[in-house]
Amino acid sequence: MSVRHTEVTVAPAELEPCGQPDHLDCGIRDVLDRVGDKWSVLVIVELANGARRFRQLQRAIDGISQRMLTLTVRRLERDGLVLRTVYPSVPAQVDYRLTETGASLTHLVKALADWSLEHRDTIAHARRAYDAQHPDNEIR
Repeated sequence: MSVRHTEVTVAPAELEPCGQPDHLDCGIRDVLDRVGDKWSVLVIVELANGARRFRQLQRAIDGISQRMLTLTVRRLERDGLVLRTVYPSVPAQVDYRLTETGASLTHLVKALADWSLEHRDTIAHARRAYDAQHPDNEIR
């Protein structure tokens, strides 16, 4: 499968187990911690359309607080996915853009979004059926 492959197939992918005694930690947990949280993915989606200033990001990402956006872009910058550029002006102007590494994530995020749209009705139906069978469950 190529890096650019985004087609969802029915058969499970061949994956090596992480964290097993015979398989060293492959780093997937560390990466998923970053790109797996909802704010990072939404920032990546927004920056896929080009550089944005902080307030533009905040307005575009419904529900994100100033503090959470600050933490998110700092973490993405630390991981080399986002580039923060400060322009010498008064007041200082700052923008954020995806690095080449960050941009390479966008096709994966798009594939996940496409998969989510394709399967959301099936997932909603499965949740309703599960909740009906397990009325006292606290998963919701």
